[in-house]
Amino acid sequence: MGHWWYRNIVEPGKLPLLLALASFVLTFLVTRVVTRLIRAGKGPFRNLTTGGVHVHHVVPGVILMVLGGFIALAGGRRGFGSGVAAVLFGIGVGLVLDEFALILHLDDVYWSEEGTKSVEIVILTVALVALILAGFLPFGVNEIGPAESTDRFTVVRTVAVNFLFALVALTKGKGRIAVIGVFVPFVALFGAIRLARPNSPWARRFYRRRPKARARARVRAYRHDRRWSALRRKAEHVIGGAPSR
Repeated sequence: MGHWWYRNIVEPGKLPLLLALASFVLTFLVTRVVTRLIRAGKGPFRNLTTGGVHVHHVVPGVILMVLGGFIALAGGRRGFGSGVAAVLFGIGVGLVLDEFALILHLDDVYWSEEGTKSVEIVILTVALVALILAGFLPFGVNEIGPAESTDRFTVVRTVAVNFLFALVALTKGKGRIAVIGVFVPFVALFGAIRLARPNSPWARRFYRRRPKARARARVRAYRHDRRWSALRRKAEHVIGGAPSR
């Protein structure tokens, strides 16, 4: 275990990233517990208000992110300072992304259905950082062997083709697949060859005069949403709390 830890985490310089991820996840979970207690009127926690203004926890989150980022830039990727910077940055990211929906809508939608976007972006962020820790790099460039690493044309071709797959998946309305596909090439390819979502830019452009394709897209989207949307919302409500009615 110690040898694996050194070879895969310490030696490649991934320890700060692991610390940031752990502090990010822990901060998000603790924040959700505290906000749910405040919502229920239990415990000693209360909303922070100063001068009649409700101070959302995205504010200290931004401050911690800035502080951790500058410490990391000044101290490099190794040593005690990099660990402190990673923890500060991870805590800040946890506080900011917990209120991602508020930033997106510029409104206090924390306990509304729109507020579940915060939980969704947190889950996606955790998944992407975990992929990086596991050895996946954007566009699959890490899959090029040492003998090919000097062949810049091969690198550029690999990046360009996978970026094209991810872009097609995005225009087809498959945002989650497109983002993950940046790190895992076959995921981007899967999203690129599948039918587009009915209201996506791809469908509006290429299915406009293809009624059968539009019908198939609507049916497939309906079946997919019926199968997975309720399950996804239930999982998000368990993690972040059910929206107010």
